[in-house]
Amino acid sequence: MEISVINIGNSKGIRLSKTILEKYNIQDKVEITLEKGYIILKPKTEPRKNWENSFKKMHEIGDDKILIDDIFEDEDFEEWN
Repeated sequence: MEISVINIGNSKGIRLSKTILEKYNIQDKVEITLEKGYIILKPKTEPRKNWENSFKKMHEIGDDKILIDDIFEDEDFEEWN
């Protein structure tokens, strides 16, 4: 695929088609990696975005209970002395 480099103010840029944006889930930002003569664009993701709100809602409905105890009955802390 060949695309043109265009003028954007004092800079240059490229335009990506709607199809490419949708296929690779590119929204507001991309990560650029320069590697051995190549420019690699990756969608910039925020995997933990809005986790704080989700945790708050879980707490409000009582869905934030510990599923596994931190200390097991057969744990021996003597070996750490």
